[in-house]
Amino acid sequence: MFRHIGKNRTYSHNLKLASMLSFAAGIVNVTGVMALKILTTNVTGHFAYFSEEVVLQSYSAAIVFLLYILSFLMGAFCSSLFIEVIIRKNASVSYVIPMFMEMSILFLISVLGFEVFGTQLIAYLLLFAMGLQNALVTKVSRSVVRTTHLTGIFTDLGIELSQLIFCRRDMFSYKEIKRSINLKLAIIFCFFSGCLLGGLVYSRLVLNTLLIAVFVLLVALYYDYIRLRYYYLKRKFTH
Repeated sequence: MFRHIGKNRTYSHNLKLASMLSFAAGIVNVTGVMALKILTTNVTGHFAYFSEEVVLQSYSAAIVFLLYILSFLMGAFCSSLFIEVIIRKNASVSYVIPMFMEMSILFLISVLGFEVFGTQLIAYLLLFAMGLQNALVTKVSRSVVRTTHLTGIFTDLGIELSQLIFCRRDMFSYKEIKRSINLKLAIIFCFFSGCLLGGLVYSRLVLNTLLIAVFVLLVALYYDYIRLRYYYLKRKFTH
């Protein structure tokens, strides 16, 4: 799912990647909102709040929102940097370090919680982790998949739904657009499902809700190995 890069990637690879990571992002999103009252998977709203605080000359509050934005940016920068360095040596494992960084951040927050990190640092770390994930998925899928926010997904979905009306004579284009629409719908559904599940269990697990996201990311990371192992054992027992 990760080790196939560029031309080796298929629609199936992107669909699995989009489904699992958007589900994890949905969990992080709702956990950030319920625990911190802060959006932690995108920075669009933070730009508005940053501008508002600057206009009101509340510069200390404006700096906080600026740090939210920069945290996401630094996550994306670090993810891309590690991928570019490692891909020259072994392209098939270039995604491992960003994934382990994201899982480590979510795990430490869930285990150590507010007592160690505090509200603001948790917000910075979650935004950094989502920057890591968004850049990772964008590079691996060549900008086909994005998983941490839905604004662009809904925009592309609206465009493709309109295109679907005018390309019925060209069956190849029709099939390609329909597959792209299905991919967008999968991202939306899985993100919403992650938000819903996270919201339902948050009252009991609080920040430990993030452990569910860690588990999903772990399965995604080892998906190819698990799948190959399954077919190996299946073939072994069959013979």
